[in-house]
Amino acid sequence: MSKEKKKPRKPFNVKLLYRRTCLIIYDIISVILASYIALLMRYGFEMAEIPAHFVDPINHFLPFNILITLAVLYVFRMYNSLWAFAGETELQNLVLASVISSGLQAAGIQFFKTPGQQAVPGSYYFLYMFLLISFIFASRFSYRFFRSLKHKKQNKKNSISVMVIGAGEAANVIIKEIVNSNFSTMVIRCIIDDDPGKWGRFIQGIKVVGGRDKIIECADIYGIDEIIVAMPSVSRKELSEILDICKETNCKLRSLPGMYQLVNGEVSVSKLRDVEVEDLLGRDPVEVDLDSILGYVQGKRILVTGAGGSIGSELARQIASHRPSRLILLDIYENSVYDVQQELITAYPELDLVVLIASVRNTNRMNWIFEHYKPEIVYHAAAHKHVPLMEASPNEAVKNNVFGTFKTAQAAAMNGTRRFVMISTDKAVNPTNIMGASKRICEMIIQTFNRHYDTEFVAVRFGNVLGSNGSVIPLFKKQIAAGGPVTVTDPNIIRYFMTIPEAVSLVLQAGAFAKGGEIFVLDMGKPVKILDLAKNLIRLSGYRVDEDIKIEFTGLRPGEKLYEELLMAEEGMKETSNKLIHIGKPIEINEEEFFVQLKHLKDASVSEDQDIREMVQQIVPTYHFKKEDAKKGSGN
Repeated sequence: MSKEKKKPRKPFNVKLLYRRTCLIIYDIISVILASYIALLMRYGFEMAEIPAHFVDPINHFLPFNILITLAVLYVFRMYNSLWAFAGETELQNLVLASVISSGLQAAGIQFFKTPGQQAVPGSYYFLYMFLLISFIFASRFSYRFFRSLKHKKQNKKNSISVMVIGAGEAANVIIKEIVNSNFSTMVIRCIIDDDPGKWGRFIQGIKVVGGRDKIIECADIYGIDEIIVAMPSVSRKELSEILDICKETNCKLRSLPGMYQLVNGEVSVSKLRDVEVEDLLGRDPVEVDLDSILGYVQGKRILVTGAGGSIGSELARQIASHRPSRLILLDIYENSVYDVQQELITAYPELDLVVLIASVRNTNRMNWIFEHYKPEIVYHAAAHKHVPLMEASPNEAVKNNVFGTFKTAQAAAMNGTRRFVMISTDKAVNPTNIMGASKRICEMIIQTFNRHYDTEFVAVRFGNVLGSNGSVIPLFKKQIAAGGPVTVTDPNIIRYFMTIPEAVSLVLQAGAFAKGGEIFVLDMGKPVKILDLAKNLIRLSGYRVDEDIKIEFTGLRPGEKLYEELLMAEEGMKETSNKLIHIGKPIEINEEEFFVQLKHLKDASVSEDQDIREMVQQIVPTYHFKKEDAKKGSGN
């Protein structure tokens, strides 16, 4: 018979025993002192005036009072709590235990009173209760107080001087957490708020020193290392103005993500994030009513190609939240789409999700997918988009972007798809690179197909997406983390920027607005100089430009131009119900000639023709490229 394994014995905690013993001894002394001091206070500390028949009941009941009080304190876990982290619950238990033990004392004393005499004056009981609470509170919470001082003294050596911008509810929560933390190395020196009514007042002991005009001055006076922007409800424009001032201080900037954090009660130091460049763009996000717009998605079979990419994955997330009957994700790269799959399974366990690995260049595979799954709406985000890489491999750009789109669109048209939305780019306008030119051909394919099939074909054109795969900001962040230098191609290069949610909102709204043949274009506001973007990112990281982190100019890359356009002159502009979204008019083309050109282009790409760019230029006359750049490419 096997012997039962004995449970390992817990080691004897000498330190814990010592602490509890000390607390018990202290509480005994507290009961004794409270018993007599309360009586002394009642008679103004004149012992001679205290009648003996008041003292005797207290003396006789004292041993019982001590035992009863210790028992009550034990029941309310006064010897088991971690007083270093004591809070509201522990305080409530302390007061309640003291009140109950005081009540029991008042009842017990009555058994020891002198016959015919009052036990003790009525006011004695209230004084006793007050003293008992005070003594017990002092023993428990003084430990937390002195421990806090100890940690703050230790952290002071490595402290970070902080300025908080905002004196509202969110700021109060952040300030309170930092001030009350034993372990935070942050020390709040001052608060900034534009409301004159708050100037000179204090939040958690920290003074509101003035408005935004004081930011630079106070950063210098108080030796500020880090600025926290605690204004979750402020507009993007106003936030940009405040950050423009902050970045001149060379302090590290952090902020709350947004108003929803405050609404959901999620404001805390842990929610703070580094201020990103998009906070400086000075443009409010595109506003769309997704619930009404995505009504056409609910209950539909939806296919997203390129679902593992930046745009495709966000499309999948947004669509999944609006209850399609089936969501089909397609990508050639298994790792990226697998991550999206796992995310959606966790977030939407009831979603009918299908994930397929396929190339849009494979005619038979795409036809089978459309025949089998019959998607009603297609969002076509699959494409090669990296400009310099495509310049070195122009035939691959043509194969994937042009004919991948052609095959996907054809499969959609032949299998009854209701709506086909293609993701395009501002680089399709007067292109100087093969990627942009290939996307322009895709737009032409879409508009041509729309004239001949029942499927509603549209394209959505936008600029650079912040944080997307291959965008400039992740590169800048890596370069800054490595100590620089930050590389900018040209000091005058400019780009339009938008966030991934904005880009996806535009695509989804295009799907709702679509009647067929349109090219939807977002009014993206003012273009941003890449040099300014690099400088801002360096400053936001708490470094000085050209002192801590240098900027180097590397020259324009093959196919790159100084500025991008969103519309070609001949397209015109038509407004929609959303003032930030416009429609470009379809351009008339010779369809017969266009399809002949496509046939030749396909043959050329398959045969790895070195002159593929010239053939693309015949189809897209606005495409211009440098002969020397073309020679640098391998032609494959």
